[in-house]
Order: sequence, then structure tokens, then C-alpha cells
Amino acid sequence: MTAHLAQVNIARMQGPLESAVMADFVARLDEINALADASPGFVWRLQTSEGNATYLRPYDDDRILFNMSVWRSLEDLRAYVYRSAHAEVLRRRAEWFTRMETVYAALWWAKKRLAHLDQHGPTPFAFTFKAAFPPDEAVLQATDWSSFEPCPASSPA
Repeated sequence: MTAHLAQVNIARMQGPLESAVMADFVARLDEINALADASPGFVWRLQTSEGNATYLRPYDDDRILFNMSVWRSLEDLRAYVYRSAHAEVLRRRAEWFTRMETVYAALWWAKKRLAHLDQHGPTPFAFTFKAAFPPDEAVLQATDWSSFEPCPASSPA
């Protein structure tokens, strides 16, 4: 099984998604998501029936947008984020989003979770949308979280 790189990022909107301050951001969503989908190394992205993840609200703060995607390599993700039209949107983020005071992005190699899911099927450790599990404190405490850490460059992924 090939290692895939998962990424998650959050951002706090300056106003409601339907507000004037967010209009230019919303206007670019379909274009930027289509660009991701067609980018080399793209595997998957979280989306609802609207075609994006902007209506998901996993945080208590309704202004926080949540985004997640999976890529074949760090270089593929880096090229999309910093060397495509996505970079234009990234440069304008201060127009739409407030500065985060906490960590707002994370990357991890997803191989261990994917392998577990493939071997054991859906469990609280790794599951699918069709067979989801609620957070389980015992699993969270017992989980080997090293699967969320990138492999060193000198180690095979």
C-alpha cells in the first residue's frame, strides 16, 4: 500500500458565508476545488452534496470552515497549494479570514489508518462515511497517534 498524505486546515471567516465580505472567496470555490481535483497527486477531498466542505461545522464556532484532502505526496500538495491558482486565493486570505491564534493546519501520512481499515474494516480507529463511529475516549487514549506524524525524509513512507 502506498502512503498518502492527509491534510486538514481550518479558518475563521470574517462574516457568514453568505455575507458580502465572503463573496469573492465563495465565488472562487468551484474553480479552486476543480483545480485540486485535476491536480497531479490529488486523491480525495472532503465534500458535501454542495461539492465542497464549507457547510460542515465540526467546531462550536460557526465561523470556522473545515477542509481536508488526501494527496500522493508532499510535493504534489505543495505544488497545488503554492504554485497553482490556489496560491492567489491563499495570498488574499486576510480579506476573508481572521488570524488564527491556534494551529490551523496539520499533515500526516495516512498509510497506517488506511491499512488498518483495509485489514479490519471500519472500527473506531479508522472508519468510513458509511460506517462511522462517534468519538470513543478509550480508543483515543489507547491509540498510537504516531500514524499522524510524517515519516522522516530518510525513511521510506
